[in-house]
Amino acid sequence: MQEGAQELAPVLGVKAACEAVGLPHARFYHAQQPPRSPSPPRPRPRSHRALSPEEKQTIRDLLNSERFADQAPRTIYATLLDEGQHLCSWRTMYRLLKQDDATRERRAQRRRPTYATPELLANGPCQVWSWDITKLRGPQAGVWYNLYVVLDIFSRKIVGWRIETREDAELAEALIAESYTREGVQPQQLTLHADRGAAMTSKTLAELLLDLGVAQSHSRPTISDDNPYSESQFKTMKYGPSYPERFTSLQAARAWMRWFADWYNHEHKHSGIALLPPAVVHRGQASEVLAKRQATLDAAYAAHPERFPRGRPQVAQLPKEVGINLPRPITVDEPSTAASEAQPAATLASRVSAAQRPLDAGGAVGQAAPEVLAVESINAPHFAQNRVQTA
Repeated sequence: MQEGAQELAPVLGVKAACEAVGLPHARFYHAQQPPRSPSPPRPRPRSHRALSPEEKQTIRDLLNSERFADQAPRTIYATLLDEGQHLCSWRTMYRLLKQDDATRERRAQRRRPTYATPELLANGPCQVWSWDITKLRGPQAGVWYNLYVVLDIFSRKIVGWRIETREDAELAEALIAESYTREGVQPQQLTLHADRGAAMTSKTLAELLLDLGVAQSHSRPTISDDNPYSESQFKTMKYGPSYPERFTSLQAARAWMRWFADWYNHEHKHSGIALLPPAVVHRGQASEVLAKRQATLDAAYAAHPERFPRGRPQVAQLPKEVGINLPRPITVDEPSTAASEAQPAATLASRVSAAQRPLDAGGAVGQAAPEVLAVESINAPHFAQNRVQTA
């Protein structure tokens, strides 16, 4: 519109030209004015209340002095007032620190230790056990029973349990020693994983595991995912329809748990192990049961193949390897170095170190037979693949 008004203005006049194109007169005249050069910004006048450069430097030196280097400005402000000094407000102290990019945490704080992620791998029973303690409601509010459960992460079998009125390292030691003997575990064969409760990290239990040749592994603090098998088993137990609201006595709790452990080990069809009972997998009978299931499916397929549009049905297979925080397997498609390109991608099992470590108080395994692989010591990354010794 501006260009049209400029073309018509010499002929019709400015007023008629603007009315013809629908342009306001003010906008037409405003466009004809030359652009104004920006005026330089005027400096802001210094306030008569502002601190002098010497005073600011004095306050900076005080804030960064050895006496006040780890204190907050409000604390420094109050301390100076108690000593009869007033240099500036605590907010001015914050402004000076902000100008120096020094408004981080000034207090001396404890540095929390860094906990390594536990990495455990098992390809058979009695290689990695997970154990934990959970609370059971007693007959009245405030009364609790402690359920100790030791679980094999490969077969999911409950290999040991006990219910007591207290949580104690000596009770846990007795349970683990009994389970170790009953299952016929050999030295340097087993890794025991738990969280960081008082009973789990006790010196009493550590000494027992050292004597038995059992490697010890712990979850990171506040991370429940580091002990998933025990947590899953507790949920299966407490969310079951037969789990009572409260146990009337310690004897009643033990009787119910005796029934549950038998049902869980011998009847429960576990989804993580091809819908097999844990005892079947633990005894090495999984292949026989799966073969029988496959024969049933083959007979059904032979009788009515039209009911299986995707072809011959296959039974679910038992996982060959299970673990905690397993690293992502390397595939051929991923970028690799020249050395790794010369050989096929390594599997999880082939990447386990076979070097043995001496037995020490930290819980690492000692020297073992060639078929037994090593596990890192306590608070170090665990990647245990302890093989069951063959006859």
